Amino acid sequence: MTESWVNSAERIGVDLHLELSGPGGRRAALTRALRDAVRSGRLAPGTRLPPYRSLAADLGVARNTVADAYAELVAEGWLTARQGSGTRVATGMAHLGRPGKPEPRRAAVRTPVATPPRARGPRHDLRQGSPDPSAFPRTAWSASYRRALQAAPSEAFGPGDPAGRWELREALAEYLARARGVRVEPGRIVVCSGFAHALRLLFGQGAGGVLRGPLGVEAYGLDFHRGLLATAGVRTVPLPLDEHGARVEALGRERAVLLTPAHQFPTGGPLHPERRAAVVDWARAQGAVVLEDDYDGEFRYDRRPVGALQGLDPERVIHLGSVSKSLSPALRLGWMVLPEHLVGPVIGAKGEREGWASALDQLALADFVRSGSYDRHVRRMRQRYRRRRDRLVAALAAQAPHVEVTGIAAGLHAVLRLPPGSERSVVKAAAWQGIALDGLGAFRHPETGMPPSDGLVVGYAAPAEHAYGAALDALCAVLPPE
Repeated sequence: MTESWVNSAERIGVDLHLELSGPGGRRAALTRALRDAVRSGRLAPGTRLPPYRSLAADLGVARNTVADAYAELVAEGWLTARQGSGTRVATGMAHLGRPGKPEPRRAAVRTPVATPPRARGPRHDLRQGSPDPSAFPRTAWSASYRRALQAAPSEAFGPGDPAGRWELREALAEYLARARGVRVEPGRIVVCSGFAHALRLLFGQGAGGVLRGPLGVEAYGLDFHRGLLATAGVRTVPLPLDEHGARVEALGRERAVLLTPAHQFPTGGPLHPERRAAVVDWARAQGAVVLEDDYDGEFRYDRRPVGALQGLDPERVIHLGSVSKSLSPALRLGWMVLPEHLVGPVIGAKGEREGWASALDQLALADFVRSGSYDRHVRRMRQRYRRRRDRLVAALAAQAPHVEVTGIAAGLHAVLRLPPGSERSVVKAAAWQGIALDGLGAFRHPETGMPPSDGLVVGYAAPAEHAYGAALDALCAVLPPE
């Protein structure tokens, strides 16, 4: 048995006595001792733990032993780790004993609860749709915000233009033309708070919308968007999917169609060039419009960039984008590149003044784009997410080689194909192990004639770097055997 005082008041504000004893090696003993200290209240919520090197020196253990113990407790939800603020006791942790008193040993034996362990949130968050929150470019964004604030004209602090700040619209026009092949001028751009806001502006409430249904949609997509459209009284018509994307030849008399042509969500893969041309021809013939959701077009790994569909016909395609994947969903900033005849009606739908997107955030983003910081951040994140994707593929090849992985040439998620009839049980097993992810069936349009396809939609961008390996191991452990 080893006992050690951690005399680290200058680092964590307390003297902490850790008793390293019991079965297993030093890592297991340290993990157990820290868990008991949190559970008993001797380590209060928010307490900052010593750095790896300091605690290792105090306890006479290897630095990696401390790092591994911290990582395990972060994955379990007892601790949190954030760049710049160190490792701390999770603030949402419910302590089982009174502060200063060791928990009675018998309390460690509990009656199992017949619900998945969601009280503290998932141990491993593999849900799609979120970028790595720890990678937000705080320094560069702060510099852009300061410059924007200092240079902002006085009228920027008054009621905003519902079309958005001209500075941002100019910066976006230059960037979208250069990076995505969008044919645009600043006057065609209307700023919004994101894709959902764009749908609300375009479809409003039934007959009051700028556009009307019925609306063609891909057979697999976000249920949230379908619900939003249904609330607006818009009927959605599902289009079948295959390896070339949406089968646009199924379009008939719909007034619009919503597509993810650069990277179909969630199945992956771009819309085939012949179908890109065909859907634009359909829109011209029907007097309809195509809504292009370019939700993660910046992130591609094993293929050449796929240009924006809008470049084929700016008068028949609405290009929709945001920074929710490239920067953060906390920045409520998006944009619509509109056909000329829709600019006025959409601005009218927003109202007389900007009530959604902060003028200062818009000015900061304009500076962030024009300074080159946005390009540098996207390139850096593209490399990081490629490494994440490669680790996922390698883990599956080593631990579950029978599982097919698709949709990995671009984006922030992959699709794992499962045996027929197994999806529900695998998602349930994952929940029991503290893994948050979605089954492919959650994105299936209820009216599609396509047969169900079992699978998992696994996001690989959001987990913390130190916990990603454990998340992959946990994922592989719940996959069905060959």
